[in-house]
Amino acid sequence: MEKRIFIFILIIIILAGFIGYFLVLKPGEKIGKKIEEQKTRKILLYYYNPEKDKDETGNIKCSRGGLVAIEREIPVTKTPIQDTIKLLLKGKENLTENEISQGITTEYPLEGFSLSEVNLKEDGTLILKFNDPLNKTVGGACRVGILWFQIEATAKQFPEVKKVQFLPEELFQP
Repeated sequence: MEKRIFIFILIIIILAGFIGYFLVLKPGEKIGKKIEEQKTRKILLYYYNPEKDKDETGNIKCSRGGLVAIEREIPVTKTPIQDTIKLLLKGKENLTENEISQGITTEYPLEGFSLSEVNLKEDGTLILKFNDPLNKTVGGACRVGILWFQIEATAKQFPEVKKVQFLPEELFQP
């Protein structure tokens, strides 16, 4: 008799487990795998197109006029500004063949260059602290200006960012 009760209880437990397992799955999910919908948000990464930044005689102006916004999607997190800047710093690996063929370019990534801190002040000043142990952000005025403009424009797409400050101050020097 005890053996029958044990088997009956065991069958009830197994059935309850199966029923509970299948009730947790949503329609369309594969058994054994839960498909979680990842929420994303659209952001802009600013790259450079020298063909869009020429004066009337064809000289490159090295201005913000050559910036081109490229739309991407990133996961929704608590740090969208930081996530977006880090994605921009990955540089060319984010560009499609089609975008490259249109003349869109960037010097990012820069070897050893990385974002270490992001701090948004109440007045809208975004302080971005970088590591640049190999001094990859120095060079000619045109080059460093474009590097600066790309980060600044990418950061300023966020309405809470009014001004961008870079640390250390020696970054982006001609």
